[in-house]
Amino acid sequence: MEHHSKPLGTYKIFLIGFMGSGKSAISDYLCRNYGMEKIEMDQLISEREGMPITEIFARHGEAYFRNLETALLVELRDKENAVISCGGGTPMRENNVAEMKKHGKVVLLTASPQTIYDRVKNSHERPLLEGHMDVAFISNLMEQRREKYEAAADLVIQTDGKDQAAICKELTGQLMEWEKQTCRQ
Repeated sequence: MEHHSKPLGTYKIFLIGFMGSGKSAISDYLCRNYGMEKIEMDQLISEREGMPITEIFARHGEAYFRNLETALLVELRDKENAVISCGGGTPMRENNVAEMKKHGKVVLLTASPQTIYDRVKNSHERPLLEGHMDVAFISNLMEQRREKYEAAADLVIQTDGKDQAAICKELTGQLMEWEKQTCRQ
């Protein structure tokens, strides 16, 4: 695997999207190939709380967990050259979106409900899907979130049928294009 120079400089990229849209895989790839620091919000919160996300939800409720997410985003303000993989619900809060947009670029990874289902069907780490693991439920939940996701995103990348390299090439290409546009204004 060739190591790229850092065309992303001091970027902070927030990856948002439905569970199974590829956020972890893409943050891994950016970390390996562009020397970016990888931060998985769910994992970090889970480690700090000393329990899995499903247990945080069960013990303390969703609102408690969402407050931890918001606090973590504030804490990450000064990070540079980092790719932050956000939990599926992170962009549902306006203040989270404002925080992300102020301090980085928000990239939405999307996929069809069928693709998502194929990627997550064997996982039990998804509190919102337990007992509802089917395409119709996923499709419905995605639809409920779509507007907020799209409103939050600076860039949108479709991941169906693409490998990590292709997705990252598209992502970095779009970011650099976006940067050029911004400089011209």
